[in-house]
Amino acid sequence: MDHLVFIMQTSFPSAYDAPALVAYKGAYSLLTEDGEVLHLSAQDVRQNLQNMPCPLVIHTPALARRLDLPPPGQPAPWLDLLELFAFVHPATPVAPTPRGLALALGMQDEDIGAAEADLLPRLLSLLLTNLARQNNGTTAEHLAALTVRLGQAGWIWSGTVAETLGLHDKLTPQGKLPETMLQPGDALRIWRFLPKWEETPLPPPPASHPISPVEAREQLTKMLGEDAEIRAGQADFASVATGAFEPRNVRGDPAIVLAEAGTGTGKTLGYIAPASLWAERNKGAVWVSTYTRHLQRQIEQETRRLYPDQATHRQRVVLRKGRENYLCLLNMEEAVNTAASRPAGITIALIMLARWGLATADGDLFGGDLPGWFGDLFGQGNLIGVADRRGECIHGACAHYQHCFVEHSIRRAREADLVIANHALVMAQAAYAQAGMSDDADETDDPSAPSRYVFDEGHHLADAADSAFSAELSGLEAAELRRWLLGAEGRRSRARGLKRRLDDLVVGHPKLETPLEAALMAATALPAPGWSSRLGQEQADEPPPPEPPEDIGLFPLEPEAPQPVLENPTEVFLRLLRQQALARTQEGGKQHVYAALECDLHPLVPDLAEAGHLLARALTRLVEPLRTLVERLHARLEEDAETLDSTTRGRIEAMTRALRRRAISRLDAWIAMLSALDTPPEPDTTPSHVHFIRVERREKQRMGEQDVGLYRHWLDPTIPFAGIMAIPAQGMLITSATLRDQQTNEPDSDNAEQAWEAAEARTGANHFPSPPLRASLASPFDYARQTRAYIVTDIDNSSIVDLAAAFRTLFLASGGGGLGLFTAISRLRGVYDRIAPTLEENGLPLYAQHVDAMDNNTLVDIFRTEEHACLLGTDAMRDGVDVPGNALRLVAFERVPWPRPDILHRERRIHLSGGDPKSFDERIARLRLRQAFGRLIRRQSDRGVFVLLDRRTPTRLLSAFPEGVEVRRLGLADTARELAAFLADTERADQN
Repeated sequence: MDHLVFIMQTSFPSAYDAPALVAYKGAYSLLTEDGEVLHLSAQDVRQNLQNMPCPLVIHTPALARRLDLPPPGQPAPWLDLLELFAFVHPATPVAPTPRGLALALGMQDEDIGAAEADLLPRLLSLLLTNLARQNNGTTAEHLAALTVRLGQAGWIWSGTVAETLGLHDKLTPQGKLPETMLQPGDALRIWRFLPKWEETPLPPPPASHPISPVEAREQLTKMLGEDAEIRAGQADFASVATGAFEPRNVRGDPAIVLAEAGTGTGKTLGYIAPASLWAERNKGAVWVSTYTRHLQRQIEQETRRLYPDQATHRQRVVLRKGRENYLCLLNMEEAVNTAASRPAGITIALIMLARWGLATADGDLFGGDLPGWFGDLFGQGNLIGVADRRGECIHGACAHYQHCFVEHSIRRAREADLVIANHALVMAQAAYAQAGMSDDADETDDPSAPSRYVFDEGHHLADAADSAFSAELSGLEAAELRRWLLGAEGRRSRARGLKRRLDDLVVGHPKLETPLEAALMAATALPAPGWSSRLGQEQADEPPPPEPPEDIGLFPLEPEAPQPVLENPTEVFLRLLRQQALARTQEGGKQHVYAALECDLHPLVPDLAEAGHLLARALTRLVEPLRTLVERLHARLEEDAETLDSTTRGRIEAMTRALRRRAISRLDAWIAMLSALDTPPEPDTTPSHVHFIRVERREKQRMGEQDVGLYRHWLDPTIPFAGIMAIPAQGMLITSATLRDQQTNEPDSDNAEQAWEAAEARTGANHFPSPPLRASLASPFDYARQTRAYIVTDIDNSSIVDLAAAFRTLFLASGGGGLGLFTAISRLRGVYDRIAPTLEENGLPLYAQHVDAMDNNTLVDIFRTEEHACLLGTDAMRDGVDVPGNALRLVAFERVPWPRPDILHRERRIHLSGGDPKSFDERIARLRLRQAFGRLIRRQSDRGVFVLLDRRTPTRLLSAFPEGVEVRRLGLADTARELAAFLADTERADQN
C-alpha cells in the first residue's frame, strides 16, 4: 500500500501557501494566506483555527497549551516546523522557538527581526532547501523510504517532503519504490545499518609520568589560542591541578587536590589542560565527573578546543552515562515489530527515532543530541519505551549486542583520553568493579581501568554519595524487583522475566533449573500487582479495586485480572510501616495523600518487628537460590569451557553480573536493614546509619496512590565514597566554586582553617590517609562594579500572592533576562500561573521547570537564546547553569535555601555539626546562596542584579556573597527602580 501516500498527498495541506501562527507579546501573530500580519487574542485565534487552512507553527503542544486547547497528539493537526526540522536535521538540538530555529538554520539577528509569523515561511524555505540538498547524499534512500512510511502513518509533512525529494520520479508504475531501493519497513530496522564494535585486546596499564606546572600552562595556552579571553588565575589553576597527577606512593593513598576556583576562573579548561597532557603522555584515561547534565554537556563542548577535528574528538573524548539513558535496539525492534497494530502516532515517533538513530553520535535519549522537546512532540512514553529503564538488558544474548550504543561507549572509553561521566556513574562503576559486577566483563581485571579522576562540582559529592550508598525497601522498589524476576503477570507486556532472559542457558541443566525455579517461587513474596491499591486497606482480605493499565507509551498494557489477595509478607510489612508513619506524624486527613511523611523507625508499633522477621526469612529464601544459581553458572563456565561458544560465555557472564547487581546486592541490603528492627540506637552514641520510614506519592504513580518504605542512609556518606575510591584512584582533583564556607569576608586564619576542614569533610577528603593539597583561586570579576544585591523587606514570601507580585515586578523592571529560583515546586507553579499572562503581554515569555514539558537543558537553551525570556527553576537551575551575556541579568531567589528539616538532616546536624547545629544549617544555606549568586556573572562583560525575597534573612548569611558586593535591604518598589536604573546605565555604558 505504499502508493497510498501519493494518493493521500492531495489531502494534505499545502505548506507553501499556508498561514502562519506564533505567540507574540501576550497575543498571537498571524500571517494570513494573503500575506497580511494580524495580532489576535487567544479567543480570536481559537475561532479562526476552525476556518483557516492548516497553519505553520513552531512547537504544537506548547502552542496548544497557551491557547487552552487539548493536547493535539500525532499525527499533528498543524504544520509544525520543529517536526520538519527533526526530520531534516536529526541529532541537532535547537531551542524550540522562532528565534531558536532561525539561529539554528544560520539566520542572523538582523534578518530575524521581531520573530513574528512572517518569519515562519522563510524558515520553511530554508528547511526544504536543506532537505533537497540531501536528496543525492548517502542518506537519500533512507529519506525516501521513511517518507513513504510517514505518508502511510498520516504525517502531515509527508506530502511536502515527498514533493521536495522528487519521489514521483523514483516510483515504479505501481506507485512503489523500486526493489533495488531500501523499502519502508526495512528503513525502520536501523540496527542493520549501524556500525559494529569489534572486540580488541585490553590496553596495557598507563604509565605514571607526572605533569609539571610549566607543561600544564603551555598546554592551556595552546588550547586557548590567540583570540581567547584571558582569565586571571586560570593558568594558576592548571598549575595546581597537576598535583592530582603525581605518582601514587602508597596503595590506598591517592594524591588529592582540593581546589576552590571562583566563578570566572575558567576551571574547566584549567583542568582539561593537565588531564589531557597526562592522558597523552601516559596512555591512560582521565575520568571527569560532574553532578549536573548542564556541566557535563558544557565540558564536552569545551574539549572541542583541544580536539577541533570531529573524528579526533570522538576518538579522544567519550561521554558516559547510565545504561537507562540510551536507545535500546532490542526494545526498538520489538516496537517496530508491533507498530502495525498500534496507533499511527507511535509509528511516526518510531520513524523519527529511526531518522535520529542513524545520525546520533552516541544514542543518548536524555540530554544528548536528541532534542529535549522530542518527547513533547512525539510522546514521552515512546522515549521511555525504547530505553532500558527496567534493567532488562540481556547483554550478549541480544541480537544487536555488537551494534549497542552502550557497548560502543564502553569500548571507546577504554581507548579515550578523557571520559566525561557523572558522580553517580563513577561511584557505581568503582563499587561494581570492587565487587566484580562491572558493566564491562573485563573491567574488574582491566589493567587500564581509570585511576585519575577530576570531580567537578565537588560540593555535590556528599549528595551523590548519599544517593549511591543508601538503601530503600519500599513498595515500588520491591515491586520492580518482582517484575524483573517474574516478568509480566497476567498482562500483555514486553517485560522479560528472569526465566525468559536465562532461556536456554538453564534448560536441560537440572543444577541450574532447580535454584531458578526456587527463586521464582520465592519471588512471589514481593509485592504483587495492585499492591499500591491495597496499601491503605485495613484488612488484608478486602478485595482490591481494579487497577487501570499502566501507560508506557510504545507498549500499552491491557487491564490485568484481579489478583487474589494473600498474606504477602512484603505487603504486610509495608502496611505496618505506613501505620506507624501516619500515627507518628503531625499531618492527617487528606494531606498525607499528597505530601511526604517521615517518622523514626524506633520505637516500633506492635507486630512490626514480627512482620520484619517474617519478611527477612522470605527474602532469605529468595536470595539463597539466586546465589546458588550464580555460583553454578560460574561453575558451568569452567566445566563446559571446551564446548561453550563465546556468545554463550558472554551471556553467562552478563547474567551473573546482572543477578548480583539487580537482585542479590539489593536483597542483602534489605535483609541487613530488617536486622535493624531489633537494634534500636543507643542514646548518646553516634550511629553509622540512619533508619527512618517515609510515606509519599511517587511521580510514577497515579494521583492519590502512595508508596511507603524503610530507608537507610549513611550518617556520613563520604565514608563509603572514600572507601570505594581509595584503591582505584591514584590521583583526584576535587574542585568547585563553592567548596568552602567563609562565615566572614574578613581575613582570619582560624576561620580559614575551619572553612578548609569543613570542605574536606563535605568532600570526603578527610577520610583518606594523606591530607589533600589545598588551593584557592579568587574570581577575576569586579563584583562591586558588575553586580547589585538586594533583600526585599516588605513582602511576605509565605503568601503566594505577594510572591507572585514580587517576581512580576522584578521581571518587568529587568525587561526579562530573569532567573527565578525556588525551594519548593508548589510555590514555583503557583507563581508561574499568576504571572505568566502579564509577562507574555509585555513581550517577556516565561518558561518553568516542572511546568513546561521539556528537559532542563532545553529550557536553558531557550533562556539563553531568547534575550528577554524569563525562567523559573529549583535547585537544578541553581547549580551548574551557564548563561553568559545579557540573556541572564537578574537572579531572584524566593527565600533563604535552608536545608530541608527532615529526619536525615536532624541526625546529621546533631552528630556532624561539631556541637553547633545552628552553624551547620547556616553553612549549608550560605553555600547554596553562593551557588545561586554564581549564575549571575559568567564573564567580564556581564552585569546583573541578585534579589533575595526573604526579609528574615540573617545578616550572618551575607558573607555568602563575594567580597565587594554590598547587600542592601529595600522595599520592592525601591528595589525594582534601582534594578531598572542599574541595568539601563549598564546598557548605555555598553553602547558607548
